Amino acid sequence: MIVFHRIVDIQNALFPFHKQGKKIGLVPTMGALHEGHASLVKRSVEQNDVTVVSVFVNPTQFNDKNDLKNYPRTLEADCELLEKIGADYVFSPSVEEMYPLPDNRHFEYPPVTTVMEGAHRPGHFNGVCQVVSRLFYIVRPDKAYFGEKDWQQIAVVKAMVKALGLGVEIVECPIVRESDGLAKSSRNTLLSADERAIAPAIFKALDESRAYAKTHSLQETHDKVVADINSVDGLEVEYFSIVDGNTLQDVQDWDASPYIVGCITVYCGKVPIRLIDHIKYKE
Repeated sequence: MIVFHRIVDIQNALFPFHKQGKKIGLVPTMGALHEGHASLVKRSVEQNDVTVVSVFVNPTQFNDKNDLKNYPRTLEADCELLEKIGADYVFSPSVEEMYPLPDNRHFEYPPVTTVMEGAHRPGHFNGVCQVVSRLFYIVRPDKAYFGEKDWQQIAVVKAMVKALGLGVEIVECPIVRESDGLAKSSRNTLLSADERAIAPAIFKALDESRAYAKTHSLQETHDKVVADINSVDGLEVEYFSIVDGNTLQDVQDWDASPYIVGCITVYCGKVPIRLIDHIKYKE
């Protein structure tokens, strides 16, 4: 496995594979890798001739400077993991390498960019589209792999690929969870022991709500999930939206769509860590 920090170097390494028509898979990450990321990389290795993993904490998708500052950075450990699971190349550029000039491009794909995370984190998805489009232009992958934990992000990236005609297949990979149900996330490393102990209550409430939903209205299910999580000292729901899985628009009852998903963001701890998750009620 080779680690590149410059765009020209990763492009030169990939040029022969493009010329030979080899299949190239890309796994975009911000590092602090865990088993969830590993599952994406392993899938890419299985499905492609070459697998590239980008490790880059993208500043343009953070609307909170402290969040950007505190985001875990563990490149050495990340590379050790990636080599073990078969990645071919790691692309880990500096901010100056990725953005030699300010990126003033504006991406907006309503409604998928304007609801939920889009509404609560202004500019976040614009930053996601800036960096992912840059990576796609640099690597020119055939397939790119994204985890379903960032469920709305997948819809946004798909919209961008369609709008820009990029021709990259977006491969969705299931959430990988801890044994107690907590969705694996790089942000979990920021949790104290006490916070880590209460965080699984998020998925517990979501998981239990599937059975509850069979005999209760959508609004009753929504309110129960919020109440159950907020009843745990140290957890506070920012939003819980039950939406059509394709349009991401709110639905008012269980018959409104054949594909219904509940998406949640919860603050955990005194210096709150923002955790996201989702549950599929109908698919």
